[in-house]
Amino acid sequence: MAGWNLEPAYANLADDFGSLEAVFALQGERLTRDPLSEVIRVERGGVNYYVKRYTGAGKGLRRYLGKPRVKSEWQNLKRFAKWGIPTADVVAWGLERKGLAYNRGAMITRELPRTEDLSVLAERNDARLSDPKWVNAVSRQLAEYTRTMHGHRFTHNDLKWRNLLIDDQATLYLIDCPNGDFWRGFWLKYRITKDLACLDKVAKYHLSATQRLRFYMQYRQCRHLSASDKERIRHVVKFFEGRE
Repeated sequence: MAGWNLEPAYANLADDFGSLEAVFALQGERLTRDPLSEVIRVERGGVNYYVKRYTGAGKGLRRYLGKPRVKSEWQNLKRFAKWGIPTADVVAWGLERKGLAYNRGAMITRELPRTEDLSVLAERNDARLSDPKWVNAVSRQLAEYTRTMHGHRFTHNDLKWRNLLIDDQATLYLIDCPNGDFWRGFWLKYRITKDLACLDKVAKYHLSATQRLRFYMQYRQCRHLSASDKERIRHVVKFFEGRE
C-alpha cells in the first residue's frame, strides 16, 4: 500500500511527481548514493528539484519497527516551516508498505537558489567568514532558529555546517534533518549540548572566541552568563574531545 502527496501548487508536475511509481522512474543527475537511498537532481521548467529515494529501512526488524527515515525527513522539514525556520520547500512525499513492512519511500524538495552550505565556505576560507558584520548577521539567525527548535524540545541531532545553507543575501536555511526528534529531561539537555557542539566543531577553526561566545549569548538571549551557562559551555567545548 502506497501513500503519496503532491503539493497543489505543483500540480502541473503531476506527470513526473504525481505518484511514487513516477518518482522512482525519474532519471536525473545522481548526487549521492548509499545502500538504502540515493539523491538525484532533476530540472523542470528552469527549476531544480532534489529527489531523495529510499529503497529500504534496514535489515530485520528495522523494516517493521520505528518511523522510516524518509518520513522523519519530510515531517521535520515541515516542522521547520511551521516554526518559521527557513528551509527547503517539500514538494512531494510519501512511502509504500508491503503488509506491515516498510518497502520504499521518497521526498522531493525544491532547490534553494544561489545557496551554498557553510562547510563549503569554511573549506575554501571564504572572505565572508572574516567579515564581522556578515558573521554577526548569520549568527543571529542561527541562534534564533536553534533556540526555536530547542524551545519546542526538539533537537536536530546533526546540526553541522554542511546542513546550513546561506544565500547571496545572507539568509540562512536549515536542511537535512532525518535524525531530529523530541526529547525530555536529561536526554533533551544532552541533545541540546550535542547540537551546540556540532556547530562549534567547525566554528572554533574559523571564528574568534568572542564570536563563538556571542552566538551562545544570542542563543540564550542574555547579556551575562549564569553558572549553568558556563557549565554548558564547558560541556560544549569538550563534547568531541578525543573523537575528532
